[in-house]
Amino acid sequence: MKLLEGKVIIVTGAGAGVGRGIAREAARQGAKVIANDLGVKIDGSAASAGPAKETVDLIVAEGGVAAANTDSVASWESAQKIVQQAMDLYGRVDGVVNNAGNLRDVIFHKMSEEEFDAVIAVHLKGSWNVSRAAAPHMKAQEGGAFVHMTSTSGLVGNFGQANYASAKAGLVGLSKSIAVDMKKFNVRSNLIAPFAFTRMVGSIPTDTPEQKERMKTLRTLEADKIAPFTLALLSDQAKEVSGQIFGVRNNEIYLFSQPRPIRTAHSGEGWTVQACIDRAIPMFKPSFYPLDLSRDVFNWDPV
Repeated sequence: MKLLEGKVIIVTGAGAGVGRGIAREAARQGAKVIANDLGVKIDGSAASAGPAKETVDLIVAEGGVAAANTDSVASWESAQKIVQQAMDLYGRVDGVVNNAGNLRDVIFHKMSEEEFDAVIAVHLKGSWNVSRAAAPHMKAQEGGAFVHMTSTSGLVGNFGQANYASAKAGLVGLSKSIAVDMKKFNVRSNLIAPFAFTRMVGSIPTDTPEQKERMKTLRTLEADKIAPFTLALLSDQAKEVSGQIFGVRNNEIYLFSQPRPIRTAHSGEGWTVQACIDRAIPMFKPSFYPLDLSRDVFNWDPV
């Protein structure tokens, strides 16, 4: 039995890499797929229908059902068109994978407003646009699931990615809010931090020995490895899973912690500024997190 038989799944950024792998596996599992991709270059220029069509052609060649879409997730109106295409062609939408992405890596004090806004528009606003467009249909049919792609850049930290990290951290709040607000309609929302070498990741600068070493590790991460767990979260067998943050790195799957208080300081007479300095901060200091980067936390070789 195919685990997504009869379901309709929208995959954004499905023209290559992680998104293409997810779209193809969704079809193999019986879903009808909307493969969305603008087909642009890394800098956002030269839109093309080619990548989305190539994904659809691969799915059809394998006996699946899919349609290409080239609307932008960054626009409210275009995102509505993505979802409406699913409704027009297949009559429902059961799952959305918010995978579309871009990069504008620049160290914080040199980052321009355009470089910040461009990344927020696709990753965070784009995920909101597509999810919001799909939500009424899922509510009406009393079921559905979202998977959003976050990143350890937002969960842990990385150099030169204030825009990307902000968007990916923002997705944590968005996903949890969707999970909470739509629970009564049997609609679920989860996050995956995918470790995978893609065209987007390949654009990361390699100007320093550290960056070159990081890229060497990134090249070992297979994009198609993200698909199985993504589709598992969209299946009915995962109906109890919502509001969680996962990671997938080659053959490893992680469950991430979520922020909760870890130490408490109390003063019966209240706090002064000096008392905070003298007592509260020293009490907390042993539990402070260092300024880790993603590579410091995931410091073992992918398996």
